[in-house]
Amino acid sequence: MFSEALKGEAAALLDGLRQRELKLATAESCTGGLIVALLTEIPGSSDVVDRGFITYSNDAKTEMLGVPSRLIAEHGVVSREVALAMAGGAIAHSLAELAVAVTGVAGPGGGSVRKPVGLVHIAAARLGRTPLHQECRFGDIGRDQVRIKSVEAALALIRRVADIASESRPG
Repeated sequence: MFSEALKGEAAALLDGLRQRELKLATAESCTGGLIVALLTEIPGSSDVVDRGFITYSNDAKTEMLGVPSRLIAEHGVVSREVALAMAGGAIAHSLAELAVAVTGVAGPGGGSVRKPVGLVHIAAARLGRTPLHQECRFGDIGRDQVRIKSVEAALALIRRVADIASESRPG
């Protein structure tokens, strides 16, 4: 399912988190668990990955992560604000010091003029630090590609929030 290059990136990320003694949680909507699936494909990931929240529905985001329903109503589920709240909620509801969250429109439907297919918001949070946010506009490149590109972007944002240089390890 995942390319050897992407597995190598995931392995290098896990090594970096392991060296820093950081635990990670994920909060995923449009990726449906692909980030945590990729990470747990790597042997030994259990000493870094604490848990993954699959919060596809708005209710799940509110119930599992504590994202305020008013925030979703005001900004929409695919927004910077909701992604940041998801990341913070993943830390608050886990044993992790670090979390990544993804919410977006993978397609083929569900897009609008303001929030087109391929729009994805990713946030990474770390205890004691200012959270990071990235807005990605992948375009209507197909559901699978939007999801894989979101995973790639999420790994990069985790590296940034954890202060890990971008190096991949052979798969």
